[in-house]
Amino acid sequence: MEASHVEVDEFAEAKTLYASNCASCHGQKVEMFVDRKWKHGNAIDSIISSIKTGYEDLGMPSFDSIIPDEQIGKLAAFIKNGIDNRDSYSFDNKFNPDSLFEVDGVKFKLELITDEIEVPWGYVFLPDNSMLITNTNGTLFHRTADGTLNEISGVPKVQNEGQGGLLDIELDPDFEQNSLIYLSFTKPKDGKNTTAVIRAQLDGQSLKEVTEIFEALPYLSTKHHYGGRLEFDNDNHLFISVGDRGKRDDNPQSLENHCGKIHRINTDGSIPEDNPFVDKENAIASIYSYGHRNPQGLKFDAKTNTLWEHEHGPRGGDELNIIKKGENYGWPVVSFGINYNGTTFTNKTEMEGMTNSEKYWVPSIAPCGMDMIQSDKYPGWENQILVGSLRFKYVTKVAEDMSETQMLKNIGRVRNVRLDNEGYIYVSTEADGAIYKLIPENN
Repeated sequence: MEASHVEVDEFAEAKTLYASNCASCHGQKVEMFVDRKWKHGNAIDSIISSIKTGYEDLGMPSFDSIIPDEQIGKLAAFIKNGIDNRDSYSFDNKFNPDSLFEVDGVKFKLELITDEIEVPWGYVFLPDNSMLITNTNGTLFHRTADGTLNEISGVPKVQNEGQGGLLDIELDPDFEQNSLIYLSFTKPKDGKNTTAVIRAQLDGQSLKEVTEIFEALPYLSTKHHYGGRLEFDNDNHLFISVGDRGKRDDNPQSLENHCGKIHRINTDGSIPEDNPFVDKENAIASIYSYGHRNPQGLKFDAKTNTLWEHEHGPRGGDELNIIKKGENYGWPVVSFGINYNGTTFTNKTEMEGMTNSEKYWVPSIAPCGMDMIQSDKYPGWENQILVGSLRFKYVTKVAEDMSETQMLKNIGRVRNVRLDNEGYIYVSTEADGAIYKLIPENN
């Protein structure tokens, strides 16, 4: 009898290693990882060195004490093979933007708004429903109603490195009267950097009267966990998220620095008199809540006067929170996550005096961008929260009971989700630099 042929996957062990140790930061599928800029080289020896020693300033841990050299070699060979032949690791069906999608009773198609922006990190809709769009490289665009992209001059210098760059954008609540906008960005200074926010007047295709109204201290040499989301409440307070900058043991639990916090300021940068720590000695007066890791989603629900926030956990433990004045959200004392290299840093998932999340994700989805559906364009979806996933390349729709529905799977690393003035959903992705509009079938 002829022996049957069994095909052996030479990278089977390496795929398991990648899923266990790399995916939470670099993406579930290796093709997301290998299609990138390789600052420290992508030769096999360089990849092995990166895995073994890490790059602390970029948030890359060392694995030399966790993974044996032989396995590191196999993992590096797997990644190198992916670089040389990326398509061979496209394990899922390709995303087809021309499909008719059906999710929870709503059928819709996608309209491509633009694919000319490298990383569309943030965007807002002007009164005429045209768009202002940030690109992390430091460029701000105005997309007109007819689809023309015009660059806006006057943007401050940004440090586009690691997770930094030109980040979020918001319109002033009285924009139609004053034409003011707000931009968050990575500000360089003396070889270090931080999260900062400017206010400026939009004057045609340029920014005028540019004023810095927020600067997170201290400046640090790390190049990750900037936060950077902006959101206004009903009282015209501006909320700003700032990540822990990779200094989890120093920053998020201290009230004497800006990092790992949600801040609340007035439109001119002054501090609201009722901020929770204005009278506390040595505390940063702009702090509204603390104990955060890297918040990249903020949404204020004007109907219920509720500020929603989501933030990246480490390996597991992404959180969806309701932000309350003066509260401590626990990072890194409590968490459902572990270190990227598999070791633990806490065995506590809750503690008296620390606020529990409304929802957490294990494994991490790497959430980015968030909005709430408050229109009738998508019947049955009202009041549900939309969250983008960088890791798994989808949008998840979170219902009021915290159950969720994943949609647009494999659309790409989702950087932002936002509704326009008419209530239509827009989704932006990295790599292809695309922004899509979800058009319900009955429209």
